[in-house]
Amino acid sequence: MVAIIISLIFTFAISISPTLVVATISNETATDSLQTYIVYVRKPTNISSMKLDIDSWYHSFLPVSDSNTTANMQQRMLYCYKNVVTGFAAKLTAMEVKAMEKKKGFISAHIERILPLQTTHSPNFLGLNQNFGFWKESNLGKGIIIGVLDTGVTPGHPSFSDEGMPPPPAKWKGKCEFHGAVCNNKLIGARNFDIDSMGKPPIDQLGHGTHTASTAAGNFVKGANVLGLGNGTAVGMAPLAHLAIYKVCSSSCNESNILSAIDTAVEDGVDILSISIGANSRPFHADPIASGAFGAIQKGVFVSCSAGNKGPIPKTLDSEAPWILTVGASTIDRSMVASAQLGNHKTYDGESLFQPKDFPSKQWPLVYAGANGNRSSTQCLAGSLIHSNVEGKVVLCELGTAKTIEMGKEVKAVGGVAMIIMNHVFKADETPADPHVLPATHVSFSAGESIKAYIKSTPSPTAAIIFKGNVIGKKSAPAVAFFSSRGPNKESPGILKPDIIGPGVSIIAAWPTSLENGTNVSESTFKMESGTSMACPHLSGIAALLKSAHPDWSPAAIKSAIMTTADIVNLEGKPIVDQRHLPADMFAMGAGHVNPSRATDPGLIYDIQPDDYVPYLCGLNYTDEQIFGIVDYDVQCSNVSSIAQAELNYPSFSIILGTTPQTYNRTVTNVGQANSSYFHQLIALEGVQVSVKPDKIFFTSNNQKETYSVTFTRSHTTNANVSQGYLNWISTQHTVRSPIVVSFE
Repeated sequence: MVAIIISLIFTFAISISPTLVVATISNETATDSLQTYIVYVRKPTNISSMKLDIDSWYHSFLPVSDSNTTANMQQRMLYCYKNVVTGFAAKLTAMEVKAMEKKKGFISAHIERILPLQTTHSPNFLGLNQNFGFWKESNLGKGIIIGVLDTGVTPGHPSFSDEGMPPPPAKWKGKCEFHGAVCNNKLIGARNFDIDSMGKPPIDQLGHGTHTASTAAGNFVKGANVLGLGNGTAVGMAPLAHLAIYKVCSSSCNESNILSAIDTAVEDGVDILSISIGANSRPFHADPIASGAFGAIQKGVFVSCSAGNKGPIPKTLDSEAPWILTVGASTIDRSMVASAQLGNHKTYDGESLFQPKDFPSKQWPLVYAGANGNRSSTQCLAGSLIHSNVEGKVVLCELGTAKTIEMGKEVKAVGGVAMIIMNHVFKADETPADPHVLPATHVSFSAGESIKAYIKSTPSPTAAIIFKGNVIGKKSAPAVAFFSSRGPNKESPGILKPDIIGPGVSIIAAWPTSLENGTNVSESTFKMESGTSMACPHLSGIAALLKSAHPDWSPAAIKSAIMTTADIVNLEGKPIVDQRHLPADMFAMGAGHVNPSRATDPGLIYDIQPDDYVPYLCGLNYTDEQIFGIVDYDVQCSNVSSIAQAELNYPSFSIILGTTPQTYNRTVTNVGQANSSYFHQLIALEGVQVSVKPDKIFFTSNNQKETYSVTFTRSHTTNANVSQGYLNWISTQHTVRSPIVVSFE
């Protein structure tokens, strides 16, 4: 959000072709060295004539010896994959894997990784309104099935009510592993692939999966709020879409679980896969999410993944494959404002999710926690203030390694009446609305520095905390979230990533328990969370809306529509900024911020069929066998006209430019007016001369394709390492925008 093993020995020759296998390997003399491997093998082409099923073929790769009985090996096999990849997962030792390499049909093996996990207002912020516009035109995602791979779900939560929901499509073949009549026309399936809780219902113990599922396709729930704030109607992006839940994580997220869930979800009949799970950059042939996602798009399933939460550091992206929509996080225009009002009459707005109505708004003595020079005191770490004189005072703490709620517990424990948390310098101006155990506000780094200066300037500093509640209309939104992982794309620099940004900061969605008392859900319980994990299901739900409105669109067409219609300015019409209030670059925001209403009518799309990726993969210098592990059929790159990465028919351009001019081609498909024409427009791009041919493109029918070329030439010396701009194709009704990033060698 497992298969039976039979050891067989074949004494005859067979015709084989490469495929993927996942296995956990152990040492015969040390069972604690068991590890889970991902193994690629070749699939027999004459399996039917051999009177052999695919499971038995997988089992034949497992070791056979006196000490490895059939019963023992049955416990070792974890999964057999049959839809998106060919392979299995099993427990083996490194020595056993070494022996496996000698078997005919073996391709490769690697140890699986353990991966980390990565709304009442966001639909309105995105321009989605219940009774008109794109939401109405797309039937709110009716008939589309979204598969969510996460920590499970909270059945019975009102966000998963099936009021007003039609039954699932006839193609649905999934299962519900909850006991009793828990699944319904909204929550149509729920399965458990988490090894740690196998055999148990896919209950969400962490809340992450409940939050992401309701963000993607939760039903309408009136009166949703968190601690009395953000009150409104909670609803997912695609309220009439169906949800299929695949629990793949509890305390950890194992790659073999994830791959098995993708494999099963595709067989079950999902249309969209939403995966808010992180994985560091890795070759695509060694990344189960990438290979599994490719198998999914071969079956027409759209895959959306979170970009990661390791920003603002460059080259920290997850899910870099071009067949995946990689989603970064942005802010929305809602703030839970709590202000620090100083004794010098200056006021600094921050945020807090805990805003008690009975807290006096008077001036209290103000103290800086780090006045003694102790770093742990500065960050209000547990036990650090025990000898500090903070009783009856407002305490200024610097954000550090501790959670903000733990900082508040320390301040409260030593008698502090309230707390001001200041950002560290890298987080700059982005402030979260967190729950606290005492009155508090979280302010920007610059505000914190001003407050520290005020404390030093007077012998008797004071401060009041003024709670202003829910405030809508922040003009700097959307902005790129501080934590959202940045490009460039490490595995494939010629593909710009992330693709898009969407709401991922302070998102209110369903939660298993109440924040007030921690009890089990018995009413509408919601929580505010931040992360690219929250942004990803927004885009998954929007993809469901587009799929419902355009059932004939391919996954690449949906991605193209999302990217070429994205917003590149905020609510006040200025360029989207980052946490420093500086213009965000394309390695932070990709094509820009999603605009669902425009995405349904993009005018032109950049389509890519699954086979089109093969020349691109050959251009990455992957071996034939490595490519087979991704595409699941024989490829001979020696017979393929490989292409440069930037030649893939992608909706964006990422160019690494030296002194030699470079030319790349793109093919656009008309999905707008039959008779239409477009002229090109180039924006910005310092230090690069760009030539586009032809100047105009003309269409006389729907689905007509036309090709253009773009030549990039370094025009003069520039001090910048990177230049960025846009290529727009403009008609009377559409602007089709492609971002361009040029990195200079």
